[in-house]
Amino acid sequence: MEFGIGIATSSDSWKLAQRAEELGFSHAWFYDTQMITADCFVAMGAAAMKTSKIRLGTGVLVPSNRIAAVTANAFATLNGLAPGRLDFGVGTGFSARRAMGLNAMKLADMEEYIRVVYGLLNEETLETEVEGKQRKIRFLNPDAGLFNLKDPIKLHVSAYGPKSQKLVAKMGAAWKTFIQDIPGAIDALEGMRKDWTEAGRSTADLYTTAWVCGCVLEPGEPADSPRAMRQAGPRAAVLLHRAADLDMNGWKNTSPVPPSTQKSIDGYINMARGFEPADARYLNNHRGHFLFVKPEEKQFVDAELIRRTTFTATEQELKQRIEALRDAGWSQFVMPIVPGEERALEDWARIRKAFI
Repeated sequence: MEFGIGIATSSDSWKLAQRAEELGFSHAWFYDTQMITADCFVAMGAAAMKTSKIRLGTGVLVPSNRIAAVTANAFATLNGLAPGRLDFGVGTGFSARRAMGLNAMKLADMEEYIRVVYGLLNEETLETEVEGKQRKIRFLNPDAGLFNLKDPIKLHVSAYGPKSQKLVAKMGAAWKTFIQDIPGAIDALEGMRKDWTEAGRSTADLYTTAWVCGCVLEPGEPADSPRAMRQAGPRAAVLLHRAADLDMNGWKNTSPVPPSTQKSIDGYINMARGFEPADARYLNNHRGHFLFVKPEEKQFVDAELIRRTTFTATEQELKQRIEALRDAGWSQFVMPIVPGEERALEDWARIRKAFI
């Protein structure tokens, strides 16, 4: 099993990627959420110059926020700085779109986007819609030495529902998703394998990545300690944000809601109904999303919500959970690092060493 980190993209993200490489992590995934974090391609460029082994990827890019030609160009440019070390993580959008009051984009549109990006990277002349009209496009000067179209860039598709997972299988892409617990992770993997084999593919070729947030607790440390609240609380709060999105806009909540957390969820929804401006309550709902727990929402992020939505436990218990993921067949384990809590990387590095 490989171990990666998720990075809340900033102008100095290269420092975290560099340290992760030193500690033996295989992947660094940079958030692409324009209204929440910094630009992923700028940050990945800096990281490419400061690292030599770790793979650098978008975690995940949302097609509606960049035209395909720009994305292809960005990857080709980065490929000149980190040849063969790039991963194209892509999804229909959650954080990046909901922070602007938008629901996820259509799967068909994402599929077309991926076709265009890889067509350009493969030096094809292809036809696609540009500003409402079909246009033929291609890189005009691929031999000018300005970027790298030779080294491969691996495709990873974020998928939660059955339709998106079937698309992963259809495209033969690597698969990534968030998990909350071992039973759910095993069920999700079995479902993905079923789709993969039905598409006529060998399960030996399926690469799977489990994103899991959490905190490595000291013995006797509660799940809602100040440290755990900073490191794991932001992920727990995502369940609140999803629930409020469902209440405000009817947007589907793809995260399971444990009955034991319903009181916290109901309390947050009631508060969110008063967010201002009334015609854009999503602005306050997604403030701090996946970065920090807002002061006003902290009352709803309790130990139970953290336990139910994250891998927050002692080092020994976490090793047992990750061992179960590895034995089930997951390929990569990714732990997002919260801004200001970079020291957590050292905790997860100790756990990674147990699986060398």
